Amino acid sequence: MIYKKTKNLRAVQILLGHTKLESTVRYLGIEVDDALEISEQIEI
Repeated sequence: MIYKKTKNLRAVQILLGHTKLESTVRYLGIEVDDALEISEQIEI
């Protein structure tokens, strides 16, 4: 639920105690399409 509200993978990683971000991504079931959608919403 935290990820859905904030989209903050790092915070979720810390809260779950994962040492690798890849583990958190796999745990949450984030797909490539989700990642691309998020990246398109951010202006750099």
